[in-house]
Amino acid sequence: MGFRFALAAVLRVRESIEKHEEIRLESIQLEVARVRRAIDELAAQIEDKVKALQTEMQRSIPSELMQLTLSEIDTATARKQDLFNTLAALQQKQKEQLKKYSAAHRARQILSDMRAQKLTEYNQRQERTQQKLLDDIFTARRQHH
Repeated sequence: MGFRFALAAVLRVRESIEKHEEIRLESIQLEVARVRRAIDELAAQIEDKVKALQTEMQRSIPSELMQLTLSEIDTATARKQDLFNTLAALQQKQKEQLKKYSAAHRARQILSDMRAQKLTEYNQRQERTQQKLLDDIFTARRQHH
């Protein structure tokens, strides 16, 4: 009879839960990276608009164009602040999800370790049984000769 782990079904459930929590964590991490990229892109756009405005101000530009550019900078700055708020919320969500994943990982690891221990014990018993069988065969042959 082959090795059977009594808690195999529980181990599969724990592995599934761990994988689910890992996927959720990765999803949040991807969203954090996306928001950071968006912040960086907005920061670059704001910097470009400010430099362009400074260059244009050295020349004479219409006040409407200056007002439009300043309005674009204000809008981009407000959007950037919104993204910082979103990033802070995502980082908190990431922290909480990391705790969930770590708990699921530990729960699965305990069962995996238990399974490995039981498998080792099973293999040792099998080896002892096989050795005893060989010893018995050897003893029986010696007694017949």
